[in-house]
Amino acid sequence: MYCGTRIRIGGTFIVVKAVFFDFYNTLAYFWPLVEDIQISACDKFGIKVSKDGIGNGYVLADTFFNLENSRLALSRRSSSELSDFFARYEQIILRGAGVGVDLEKARSIWKLISMNPKRFKLFDDVLTCLEELKAKNYIVGIISNINLKMNSIMKELGLQSYVNFCVTSQDVGAEKPSPVIFAAALKLSGVTPVQAVYIGDQYHSDVEGARNMNMLPVLIDRQEQHSDIVDCTKIKSLTEVPGLIYKWPCS
Repeated sequence: MYCGTRIRIGGTFIVVKAVFFDFYNTLAYFWPLVEDIQISACDKFGIKVSKDGIGNGYVLADTFFNLENSRLALSRRSSSELSDFFARYEQIILRGAGVGVDLEKARSIWKLISMNPKRFKLFDDVLTCLEELKAKNYIVGIISNINLKMNSIMKELGLQSYVNFCVTSQDVGAEKPSPVIFAAALKLSGVTPVQAVYIGDQYHSDVEGARNMNMLPVLIDRQEQHSDIVDCTKIKSLTEVPGLIYKWPCS
């Protein structure tokens, strides 16, 4: 039997029974670090960038990525459209790092970057958070726009014993913030939207997507790069999640 945390939203008491997570940049990141890959690739083109600058660039570029992906999913774009998209994506990354390049140079840099082998690594706070949620018998799920089969990734990262299910855009043919992918997770969990907390690192696809489904959204902002966002709960570490759920403030 699943336990739940009783909280009050708008004068009505509800019970949180499920906690859903985004995957990339919430639970896991690429290794080698994307910042290091960018620095190495740019160096081959005679471009000097800093790790902090590239980090700032990814904040801008990932916002662009999620807005564009919700407009027209990358999985539905042609190879030439994808090439144009990632050239623009790389251009935004470098602009955020203080470097201006034309689209063709950005395309060449991204092509080099995309050839670099990468794997996923968990953030250090993930297992501590999941262990506590499991001990309290919360339903735990992953909702991700990742266009990959997650079974082997979950096994490699040791997540299978902590996560009840994973729903991806590849599984349901819809990308966050579409309600379709959130609805699929809710169906698997057997809870209502107001009984679910959703945690992700992107405002548009994660916070707005969850909020539009009447779920409780939480933005994880590890590097405190979203000081402009003030209309949702924010955390810096997943170790804050269990305590946040247990002591969710009344509103």
